[in-house]
Amino acid sequence: MAPKGKVYRGSVKDFPGFDASQDAEALYNAMKGFGSDKEAILDLITSRSNKQRVEICQAYKSLYGKDLIADLKYELTGKFERLIVSLMRPPAYSDAKEIKDAIAGIGTDEKCLIEILASRTNQEIHDLVAAYKDAYERDLEADIVGDTSGHFKKMLVVLLQGTREEDDVVSEDLVEQDAKDLLEAGELKWGTDEAQFIYILGRRSKQHLRLVFDEYLKISGKPIERSIRGELSGDFEKLMLAVVKCVRSTAEYFAERLYKAMKGLGTRDNTLIRIMVSRSEIDMLDIREVFRTKYEKSLYNMIKEDTSGEYKKALLKLCGGDDDAAGEFFPEAAQVAYRMWELSAVAKVELRGTVQPAGGFNDDGDAQVLRKAMKGLGTDEGAIIDVVTQRSNAQRQQILKAYKAHYGRDLMADLKSELSGSLAKLILGLMLTPAQYDAKQLRKAVEGAGTDESVLIEIMATRNNQEIAAINEAYQEAYHKRLEDDLSSDTSGHFKRILVSLALGNRDEGPENLTQAHEDAKVVAETLKLADVSSNDSSDSLETRFLSILCTRSYPHLRRVFQEFIKMTNHDVEHAIRKRMSGDVRDAFLAIVRSVKNKPAFFADKLYKSMKGAGTDERTLTRIMISRSEIDLLNIRGEFIDLFDKSLHHMIEKDTSGDYRKALLALCGGED
Repeated sequence: MAPKGKVYRGSVKDFPGFDASQDAEALYNAMKGFGSDKEAILDLITSRSNKQRVEICQAYKSLYGKDLIADLKYELTGKFERLIVSLMRPPAYSDAKEIKDAIAGIGTDEKCLIEILASRTNQEIHDLVAAYKDAYERDLEADIVGDTSGHFKKMLVVLLQGTREEDDVVSEDLVEQDAKDLLEAGELKWGTDEAQFIYILGRRSKQHLRLVFDEYLKISGKPIERSIRGELSGDFEKLMLAVVKCVRSTAEYFAERLYKAMKGLGTRDNTLIRIMVSRSEIDMLDIREVFRTKYEKSLYNMIKEDTSGEYKKALLKLCGGDDDAAGEFFPEAAQVAYRMWELSAVAKVELRGTVQPAGGFNDDGDAQVLRKAMKGLGTDEGAIIDVVTQRSNAQRQQILKAYKAHYGRDLMADLKSELSGSLAKLILGLMLTPAQYDAKQLRKAVEGAGTDESVLIEIMATRNNQEIAAINEAYQEAYHKRLEDDLSSDTSGHFKRILVSLALGNRDEGPENLTQAHEDAKVVAETLKLADVSSNDSSDSLETRFLSILCTRSYPHLRRVFQEFIKMTNHDVEHAIRKRMSGDVRDAFLAIVRSVKNKPAFFADKLYKSMKGAGTDERTLTRIMISRSEIDLLNIRGEFIDLFDKSLHHMIEKDTSGDYRKALLALCGGED
């Protein structure tokens, strides 16, 4: 069933000892008389390949003079009926039926059109067009043209031709030219040349486009997805993003679609059915693997939790197994992880904050505005927010001095007495220098009963050498104690060793060393018990070397180490740490690894988790918005929308209120 030279990655295979007439008789008996034996129907149909199901339909017609699909529709109901009937159609006819339903009647299901046309191969597109003509005596292109419009329609028509290049021989010159053309058609152009996006993304081979996307990242400093989000809009934007995702990894695209179909309240059953049916004989095993890696739970378990009855049983049979039981990493997921480290290594991202120095700055004028806002009865919080959030930290330090010189008063003390709650914490935090603010957060994390390990990890694992040195100095000045001593007395074991090592600020800042990277990867593999070679080092010695590698090697070098690790073990280091470590040590190492991979994405994830679900973790939200506002908050915003399909601005707006919200949105710096 797999193409020549390729390993079969579907979850449904030809049933051994298959007998179409015998199966037809079993289905007839299951539907005969009062009621139907749904268990027998689902067991039989989900364990036969599509080719075998088609033969069963023919045998059923020959034996009983009846249409099997019509009988199944009559006997079954609801989602279970839709799933079973979909399985009985040949893939091209199933796609044709989905598209017919998507454009029939009032309104169009654009998501269905996008999913099918963005993900199918040339041959699958040709088969779909022919099946649509045969089933409905209509021209698919004409129907889609009549039901869609604009650039969305144009790209759908291009995809419908099924003429994507399939040559794996790639011209480096053409790769560079296409990347340059895409950049000039979008980011460097007033307006957008959509035709250029359509031509390149609609015609070039997948292998070629993957290299184009890598080249685009090198020359623009941002992934192609972010440019598409910024330059295109509506259904056209969604279609182009789907094409890019399918070029990068079709399995990852479908894993994401399945996850979104089941997460949150309610289930998008049409999407769930369509994907489980259409991929069951193509790449369901790859989808399962990526799903488990990406979402840290198996597709099997998510289906089990989100569905019920015979519908659930049939879906689980199509899924083909529970990956949580295996407890290991997978080849497809390893390829995705390797590609992510490769992208991380080549990306030349310009870090940009959202708060810039104010033009025409007047420290004395701002001091007067703030004094007026706090003088007399009541406080003008709006005026305070406008000044404090729209000035750089260096300018705020000047305002503090001007306020003292002009009024002989301590601005921090006045703000503290006039403001309260979350707004007070945010405004007062902004008035401290970055090093003072981090020092204060660390002090709060270690003083009193209990330790806030998550704060220690977040700050110590993400700051550079210069920032660590400034924090140490600020900590000593504010609390007359060494940060290293407080960390040592308040933590223990390997976790203490990690924090103390990071507090020294001794991370190398040089380029990668390929020979050393290979040796370091061996140490990482041996420590995580994934190496095929045995080591003469003691367990304690290995752990010391592992800690030293993660805490002192440069970021470019560590990226190379983690790529070598995947080549050596077929595992991603992040996944391996999650599986083989626990507690604060695991969390600290994960924070380092994720910072090395993509620091803005690390903070985007923390911001999302601070607001998702019931309640808001305002301490984390405030801390990150303050500390990243002049460093990389604009990059974090970009990662946020890429990861969660919603903007940071929108989530803050929905999850907070009042003057606190107003101040956070000012720091956020705009809607994406």
